[in-house]
Amino acid sequence: MLSNSSKWPKGKTRTSDNGEGKIRAEVIVEVQFHDLDPMEIVWHGNYPKYFEVARTELFCQLGYDIPDMRDSGYMWPIVDLQIKYIRPAVYLQKLIVSAELVEWENRIKVKYEIRDAETGDRLTKGHSVQVAVDGDSKELLFVSPEILLEKVERYLNGNG
Repeated sequence: MLSNSSKWPKGKTRTSDNGEGKIRAEVIVEVQFHDLDPMEIVWHGNYPKYFEVARTELFCQLGYDIPDMRDSGYMWPIVDLQIKYIRPAVYLQKLIVSAELVEWENRIKVKYEIRDAETGDRLTKGHSVQVAVDGDSKELLFVSPEILLEKVERYLNGNG
């Protein structure tokens, strides 16, 4: 659930290139009861869901969200997901989930970090790798489609 934060207005997310060519998005997620396990901490399988919220925002900012990917004729399955659990998240804790696009020329690699919104303590980090698959032939592409490269270039040049 997205929620209020003193850092930015309700329902808002932040994306920036930080002047260093970095493409990042941050979202606020509030831990819900249905995300907990019997130990009353977030079940380990829910962290990819939090990553997905931030990754979706990242690609929305680029103008290349899931429907845009599909409409451009490509699918982008996740072929690798790595997660390092550092500290557990708990019920009603507000989390800052960030996603940073770190590779895009031959595959999409996104780095993630989950921090406590109040203290800034890092709770979880990870990354995912996605590859382009032609929507018609279902063939794996070894170079990212031009549409993605154009979207990234446009964003980095301030025309996103």
